[in-house]
Amino acid sequence: LIGFSPIIAACAALVKLTSRGPVFYTQERVGQFGRIFRIIKLRTMRVDAETRTGPVWAEKNDPRVTPVGAFLRKTHLDELPQLINVIRGEMSLVGPRPERPCFVEELKRQVPDYAKRLAIKPGITGLAQVRAEADRTLRDVRRKVKLDLLYIRRMCWICDFLVMLRTLRKFAGRA
Repeated sequence: LIGFSPIIAACAALVKLTSRGPVFYTQERVGQFGRIFRIIKLRTMRVDAETRTGPVWAEKNDPRVTPVGAFLRKTHLDELPQLINVIRGEMSLVGPRPERPCFVEELKRQVPDYAKRLAIKPGITGLAQVRAEADRTLRDVRRKVKLDLLYIRRMCWICDFLVMLRTLRKFAGRA
């Protein structure tokens, strides 16, 4: 977190200078064993992003995303404040990505074994994130759940190292 703090500060300044509202964004997510926690991110969307729609998944070229937010998302720099969630013990560096409570309940009903993802701490990155694209459909979610469960069965420090290495490579390719 200390090493990344200059990058977080620079990104925070960009967010503040280019759009109204807070720099950081917190949102309820479902963690290990179904515990609710507040994930911390740099804000990438307009302040009123879900006023008209309610909770919805982000889309490709989402009109709610600010121009600076698009850059932060593309480079995943908006995720860096989640290191605070790791320090708090709410998240791990590697694991299944945490989802919003309203989506978790629906996905538990529609995706076999979805709840098994909640057996471990969610991660900033994970096998599903480096092997699959962002969720757009229920089919995408099912594929990621299979990858999450594979990770859970095989998790060890070597797997974590390989996922983090692949995350860095993916990150470097987008920057």
